[in-house]
Amino acid sequence: MLAGAGLAGCGGGTPAGGGAGAGDPAPALTGTTLDGAPFDLAALRGRPVVVNFWASWCVPCRDEFPLFKDALAKDAASDLAVVGVVFNDDDGAARTYLADIGADWPSVSDTSGALARAWKVVAPPQTYFIDRAGTIRSRQIGQVTEADLQRQLDAITK
Repeated sequence: MLAGAGLAGCGGGTPAGGGAGAGDPAPALTGTTLDGAPFDLAALRGRPVVVNFWASWCVPCRDEFPLFKDALAKDAASDLAVVGVVFNDDDGAARTYLADIGADWPSVSDTSGALARAWKVVAPPQTYFIDRAGTIRSRQIGQVTEADLQRQLDAITK
């Protein structure tokens, strides 16, 4: 099942090794956002967080963004946070895409690929759902549908 989910993204395969899966603490995620601000995931501890590895060239990634925007609007009371990590993409193209769709959550540049390796990212889109304690509750390799998103948000926002 996991291998099939991986094929639904913009690449194929399955993650190697352990960590960055359900029940694991979220790996460190620090860096600089596309707008030049420093970012540290640890600052969001106490909030439910969606971490989405994406690229402007990835069609399924583009299809997910409206769902994330809607979730932020609907789940304002839960203090939900969405964080993007730009996967194997040009920062300029990523900035243009974010501006075009009006995404206002932080997206961290990962030009070295270090974040993707630490999080065991196979290919974009790959999304992590992190509870208020900083524990990964679920990971989705491949495109998140509206039903997927709601089910996984329910697990981290309650």
